[in-house]
Amino acid sequence: MRIVIVTGMSGAGKSSALRLFEDMGYYCMDNIPPRLIGNFLELTKSASKNLTRVALGVDIRGREFFEDLQSTVEALKKEKELEVTTLFLTASDEALVRRYKELRRPHPMDKAGNIFDGIQREKQFLEHLRLTSDLVLDTTNKTLGELKEMIDRLFLSQGEKPKLFLSIISFGFKHGIVLDADLVFDVRFINNPYYVPELKHLTGLDAPLKEYVLQFPETEQFLKKISDLLEFLVPYYIREGKRTLTLALGCTGGRHRSVVMAELLGDQLAEHYSGVSVSHRDRHYWK
Repeated sequence: MRIVIVTGMSGAGKSSALRLFEDMGYYCMDNIPPRLIGNFLELTKSASKNLTRVALGVDIRGREFFEDLQSTVEALKKEKELEVTTLFLTASDEALVRRYKELRRPHPMDKAGNIFDGIQREKQFLEHLRLTSDLVLDTTNKTLGELKEMIDRLFLSQGEKPKLFLSIISFGFKHGIVLDADLVFDVRFINNPYYVPELKHLTGLDAPLKEYVLQFPETEQFLKKISDLLEFLVPYYIREGKRTLTLALGCTGGRHRSVVMAELLGDQLAEHYSGVSVSHRDRHYWK
């Protein structure tokens, strides 16, 4: 089992780091008291799903429990079946003060309403842990994408690549656009089967309607252009830390053309990406 202990300065990005580990397939738990880590690992051994990668967030919020972290890590590293890494996140005083000002939250070691003094107390308290940690990352000028890139580089197994989950949604413009879509494509340029009597009451999941949409050469051209666009975009989305990309394809009512195109695009993308889902928001609308 690979275990990453994520710790460091409050406001340095531990919560963001844990979310990135979760996206990488790690089982994550935040703010766990160090003395309970051993009990937690024993519990995972009896779990129905065998856990091989775990990331645990441990920080000063644990107060008196936090002092047990050093001895707990030393004990874990003696276990032959465990690969333990301590990741310490830090940032400049200016960056930490700015982040706390933006969040408008009190610093856990701020006793008199002075964030800077709280940061200095925490820094002194954690100095030995910083010096003995396996990895120290400074997040002062790092975007989320840059933090992700660093963590990927350090913790992805050899040959393992970051994954991007693709969600494809069909919809009807007359019912409103998909609010959380990253990319929206309008497929109303394809002849509308609504005006073909024998197809009107079908949906894009029915074979005759699919055949109708596929007969137009622009259908194939459109799918190819989207694939080319994604081939260009996906590496940059991954670089910026994006884990889910939502593509919305819309026609007038969301029952015919958009459903066919979403299904076709999903089949096409599934050949190149491991995580692809297709859903049809408005397929059951009929007015």
